[in-house]
Amino acid sequence: MLRFFRALTSSVSFIRRPAWPTPEADGSQMQWIRGIRVWVKDGNLEQALAIMERKMKSSGMERLIKRHTDHHIKNSEKRVRARKNLELRIRSEELSRKLRSILVKKIRYASKP
Repeated sequence: MLRFFRALTSSVSFIRRPAWPTPEADGSQMQWIRGIRVWVKDGNLEQALAIMERKMKSSGMERLIKRHTDHHIKNSEKRVRARKNLELRIRSEELSRKLRSILVKKIRYASKP
């Protein structure tokens, strides 16, 4: 397992080994993957990968990676994204219009004696 980890860290640039030696006495070792700590216990790599996947999803790193990857986007997905962006823009314009009218009313009534 340690040989696999060394080969992996030398071939992949974003995986870093910790600065201190890994605790191998209890049958586990630690990997750092872009700031996410994953313990590989008793050589169970599948469990460690599942834990890493959960941590990546919860930290939002998965969304960042998906956003920065260049891949084909289906036309239906483009339409969904365009509709959501339009709804957000309309909602923000409506809210700003309401806020502006409230502020104008406050200013008008505050200036009257």
